[in-house]
Amino acid sequence: MRRAAGILVATLFAWLLVSLLIPGGDQASATPQTWTSSRQCMTCHEQVFAEWQDSWHARSWIDPDVRAPSQSNNFQNKDCIDCHAPRPVFETGVGNRVLPRSSRRSEGVDCIACHLLPDGRVAGTIDNPNVACRPVATVSLQREDYCGVCHNQHKTVDQWRTTAWAERGEGCLFCHMPFRDGNPNRGRHHGMPGGHDLGLVSQAVTLEAQRTEVGVQVHVSNVAAGHAYPTDERSRASDLWWRPVSATGEELAWRHLHRIRDPYRWEVDVPSTLLLPDEKRELLIDGPDSEGALEVLLVYKLTPFYRDPVSGEPHTLAEVRDPLSDSQEVHRVRVGGTEAPK
Repeated sequence: MRRAAGILVATLFAWLLVSLLIPGGDQASATPQTWTSSRQCMTCHEQVFAEWQDSWHARSWIDPDVRAPSQSNNFQNKDCIDCHAPRPVFETGVGNRVLPRSSRRSEGVDCIACHLLPDGRVAGTIDNPNVACRPVATVSLQREDYCGVCHNQHKTVDQWRTTAWAERGEGCLFCHMPFRDGNPNRGRHHGMPGGHDLGLVSQAVTLEAQRTEVGVQVHVSNVAAGHAYPTDERSRASDLWWRPVSATGEELAWRHLHRIRDPYRWEVDVPSTLLLPDEKRELLIDGPDSEGALEVLLVYKLTPFYRDPVSGEPHTLAEVRDPLSDSQEVHRVRVGGTEAPK
């Protein structure tokens, strides 16, 4: 009896000690933690946090391209704040445009913005009330309308709905949050590659050029983007350039051939030239300068205008001599100067 009583007393003492030393004790599942920073997620979700921290979602508030005068103008354009420092999506509701928050803006599009539920719990893929964030399995977290609260501002999700990707049920996460190493058991990668990932961009489009009787025919095709190319931000642009190849090895100036871009609302005289999903666009290079060997270049831009590398002032397309000074090469092809077949 004494031994049993001793065990009981020791057990009660251990329970009391745990209750005093661990705030919340047995009430952890009843009282949600208050979330004030995404850094709180790092302890339990170290890999996910590291992936997010290296993503452009994490840098959405400090991205110098976004802060440029031609874009948000250091967020003087207050409409940009909504999606670059949003309140939790579930606070404003899936399907509704997000609203801006006034705190933690330097964290950009963070864990709290994407996962926090109005009751203080966290949206996830499983239910587990016994851990700090008390995740709730939330199907809408994986749906396109969820991403669309920001990314459909310029009709990206609407573009996707018309594609074979949508028919197959391959949505935003298929390309932009793939499973780690292709293994569903390892969860989805939170680096969320997009327009800043040149590898992903180059897979989306192809460039071909061949000499014909009437000149050099150029084909640019949207073969793998589940939406228009480029999409989302109207500031994105993709340009085709060409130049003759000098027999002496001299690098001649590039000449603009075609611009692919959706204009801003105020650019009423600029047509939208987005390359739609599965579209193959044909262009022609002709004239005396195109009869010899030439190069065709496709570049991608995160800002709408080419800037002077010294002053930073915008150039017109006609003033650009080296497009690669302010863009990224996507594809380049060379066409010989042999005579066209008769």
